[in-house]
Amino acid sequence: MPTEHDLRHHGDAEVRDDGAALVDLAVNVRAGTPPPWLREVVAGSLASLAAYPDGRAARAAVAARHGLPAERVLLTAGAAEAFVLLARALPVRRPVVVHPQFTEPEAALRDAGHEVGRVLLRAEDGFRLDAGAVPEDADLVVIGNPTNPTSVLHPADVIAGLARPGRTLVVDEAFMDAVPGEREALAGRTDVPGLVVLRSLTKTWGLAGLRIGYVLAGPGTIAALERAQPLWPVSTPALAAAEACVSARALAEADRAAHRVATDRAHLVAGLEEFAADGVRVAGPAEGPFVLLGVPGATAVRRRLRDLGFAVRRGDTFPGLGEDWLRVAVRDRGTVNAFLQALDKALTSRT
Repeated sequence: MPTEHDLRHHGDAEVRDDGAALVDLAVNVRAGTPPPWLREVVAGSLASLAAYPDGRAARAAVAARHGLPAERVLLTAGAAEAFVLLARALPVRRPVVVHPQFTEPEAALRDAGHEVGRVLLRAEDGFRLDAGAVPEDADLVVIGNPTNPTSVLHPADVIAGLARPGRTLVVDEAFMDAVPGEREALAGRTDVPGLVVLRSLTKTWGLAGLRIGYVLAGPGTIAALERAQPLWPVSTPALAAAEACVSARALAEADRAAHRVATDRAHLVAGLEEFAADGVRVAGPAEGPFVLLGVPGATAVRRRLRDLGFAVRRGDTFPGLGEDWLRVAVRDRGTVNAFLQALDKALTSRT
């Protein structure tokens, strides 16, 4: 099935397009990261670069963080690699991706030769999961939680209800550590048949350039994915970061950051609601470190915002969305206030 969306477009392109110095509201990596202590951990690992990477300690640390045995954990070069492994290693006949969501899973499945079905959630329903819309014969279902770009947090029991005998249920929890208490998380669950949970350490910890994430799944699925990986897929610095980011200190810091994000998001949403008369609407309730906006004339508004020094993520590359959508990352109150002032100007001058 041909696609009319650019599945390979990502938020970093909004910042890199013309080399302009822009305030980055297009990429969902937490600002001010990685923290100094994490940079020190990564720098300290450089003395071991002559040796081949040994992932055993990091794998054990991730397993312990989720209360799982190590054979249920696979470390990957970011969650993006995990999507490629799933597409190539599993015997999939009818994959279905629940949209709007991160487009890499569908892109990876298509690149592996699969015909991909889509379940499109509706704005008028708040982009909430309609479990009945997922075909019963789908043998692989992919959904994000909280979902990028809608920022919707689906109830864990509703997602778990998608599990079926013979079906692989892939839940992308790349932003779950930005949710206070990680409520609705399925990571660590072993009672849901066919469950595969993906986690990323790049968003909260500012490690997008290092590439580190992991897969949590049954031992058979982990073994199949591991066979599809190249040798030494995760670098020594990334392994050091992974072990550090699941420590008790890091988990406490991530939880504090999640509460700050929630406070800053509430401030952003309140400010955006002031533009309701201009047709701006916030999808929600938003629960992630970003919000999705419906904005009439969004393309012109986005370009005007660039002129004013702010990069936001276009929404029309996500299946299920059109040209009147923008995604905005949550930032601190001062940055948000400056953005809201720029948005006011952009809305006034849109054509």
